[in-house]
Amino acid sequence: MAHAASDEELNITWLVLASVLVFFMQAGFALLESGMSRAKNAVNVMMKNYMDGCVGGITYWLVGFGLMFGSNLTGWYGMNHFALHDGEPWDYTFLLFQMMFAATAATIASGAMAERTRYSAYLIGAIVISGFIYPIFGSWVWSGLYGGEGWLARLGFIDFAGSTVVHSVGAWCALAGILVLGPRMGRFAEDGRARTIPGHNLSLVALGGFILWLGWFGFNAGSRLEMNVSLGLIALNTHMAASAGALGAYLAQRSSSSPVLLTTTVNGSLGGLVGITAGCATMSPLLALLTGLIAGFIVVLGMRLLERMMIDDVVGAVPVHGFAGVWGTLAAGLFYSGDLFNLDRVGIQLLGIAAAFIWVFPLALLMYLVLAKTIGLRTSSLDEQRGLDFSEHAEMGYPEFNLAVTFDHKNLPRKV
Repeated sequence: MAHAASDEELNITWLVLASVLVFFMQAGFALLESGMSRAKNAVNVMMKNYMDGCVGGITYWLVGFGLMFGSNLTGWYGMNHFALHDGEPWDYTFLLFQMMFAATAATIASGAMAERTRYSAYLIGAIVISGFIYPIFGSWVWSGLYGGEGWLARLGFIDFAGSTVVHSVGAWCALAGILVLGPRMGRFAEDGRARTIPGHNLSLVALGGFILWLGWFGFNAGSRLEMNVSLGLIALNTHMAASAGALGAYLAQRSSSSPVLLTTTVNGSLGGLVGITAGCATMSPLLALLTGLIAGFIVVLGMRLLERMMIDDVVGAVPVHGFAGVWGTLAAGLFYSGDLFNLDRVGIQLLGIAAAFIWVFPLALLMYLVLAKTIGLRTSSLDEQRGLDFSEHAEMGYPEFNLAVTFDHKNLPRKV
C-alpha cells in the first residue's frame, strides 16, 4: 500500500514545481527581449537568454550558492557548500530553486544591453553576476540556512522573494552596462531627441509577458519554501499587482495623451510583479493592488526619464526591475500587514535599497569598463548595422527578410 507523503516530500515536490516555473521565466525573457529588438538581432538575444541559465547555473553551483547560503558567521558572505555534491535531499532542491533566481538576476541585463553587445563579453558579465555580485548581496538578506545570518536580515529587512535581491541587483548591473556601452546607432538625434527603434515582433512581447507572469507564481509562492495555507494569498497578491501594473501603465500613458503601447503596457504589468515581489507575503490584496498600480506609473515615467537622459535601455529593464524594485521594497515596509507605515521599518528598507545600489552599481560598472578595455564590450559599427545574428553567430532568425547579408561563405563573420 502506498504510504502517505511526508511534509518533506510535499515541500520538495512543491519547490521542484516552483523551480520549473521560475526556469520557464527564461523563455519569457527571451521572447520579450527578442520581440522588442530588431529582426537582425533575434538569434543573438535568444542565445544570451539561453546561455544565461547554462553558464550562470554552473557558476552559481560552483561558487554562488556557497557565498549566498553557506554558513554566514560574519553577516557578509557564506563560507561553505560550494559545488554542492554530498548534501541531503532538501539541499539539492533548495539549490535548484535558488539557481533559477540567479539566472533571472543575470538575464535582466540582457535586454537592456541588446543589439550592440559582444556575445563573449556579455557571457563573462553574466558569470560574474551569477557567481559573485548577486550572491554576495543575497547573503546579506537571505542567508542563514546553514548557520549565521546576513547583516540586513538581522536588522529586519523585508524582501520576501527579491524585489531588491534579484530585480534591483539585475537592474543596476544593466544600468552599468548600458552606460558603458552607450546608445545604439541612430537612437538619439544630435539635438538629443529620442528616435523610436521599434521591435520586430510584438506578438513575442505579449507572449513573453504572459509567460513571465505565469512563472512569477512560482517565483513568489515558491519562496515560501513549503506547502502551507499562505500560498493562496501570495499568489493572489502577485496576480493583483500585475493586473494593476498594466492598468497603471495605461493610465500613465493616457494622462500624457501618448499612445497606449503594447510594449509599455506589458512592462507595466512586469513592474507590478517586480513591485509586489518583496511584500507579497506580508501585504493585503488591496495594498498589493495599490503597490502594482503605482509601479505601473513608475515604469512609464522611468522609461521617459531614461530617454530624456539619452540612456538607451532597449526593453525598459532599468525602470521595470530597478525603479519598480525600489518602490516595491519600500512598499513592503510601508504596507506591512498589522503594522502599517512603521517609520523604523521603512528606514531599514531604505538602508537595504541603498546598500544594494552601493554594492552592485560600482562593481558592475568596473566590470563592464574592464571588459570594454580588454576584450571589447561593444560590437563594431559595421557589425551593429548588419545585425548580431550574422556577425556573432553566422545564422539568422529571418534569413528571407535580410538577403543582403545572407550566407556568403567568402564573407563569414569573424569568430569571437
